[in-house]
Amino acid sequence: MDETPMAPIDKLCILKSRRFRTVKTKVLFRGVHNSARSQMAEAFLNHLCPDDFIAESAGLEPDTLNPLVVQVMLEVGIDISQKGTQGVFELFRAGQLFSHVISVCHEANAERCPVFPGFARYQTWSFPDPSAVTGSQVERLAQIRDLIEAQVKCWCTDESPFRFMDCPRE
Repeated sequence: MDETPMAPIDKLCILKSRRFRTVKTKVLFRGVHNSARSQMAEAFLNHLCPDDFIAESAGLEPDTLNPLVVQVMLEVGIDISQKGTQGVFELFRAGQLFSHVISVCHEANAERCPVFPGFARYQTWSFPDPSAVTGSQVERLAQIRDLIEAQVKCWCTDESPFRFMDCPRE
């Protein structure tokens, strides 16, 4: 029987099929208050790479979710209005483990960004504090949202070998 060789894209589709992927990689985005940047990063990763990752976010001093963050995320079609904030120590006490722990604090506030003990790959993505960006508060958050989305797309592409996204490299 003569078989036609599979095209590379067919092999890719078979490899990427959900039935072959059963374990998702857990990622924690950590910030100071878990009210803005870490929430946006969590939402983007869960939205853009749902087959590969499960993202959560937490802060050192959890505060309430910033309603303007909810607004700017709705502008890109992601509803986080039902999300609550949580502390990193709550996750630690609950025995949560993560493969990746990514800090989204600005480098100027790095000393206030919480630690999360455990065996994980630690990274820092320094995003500006929304109060330090020019423009109205909504405009500032939208600028930071767009930076976070671009970073998540690039990271997802790098960490998921079969996922291809438009990832602008500098």
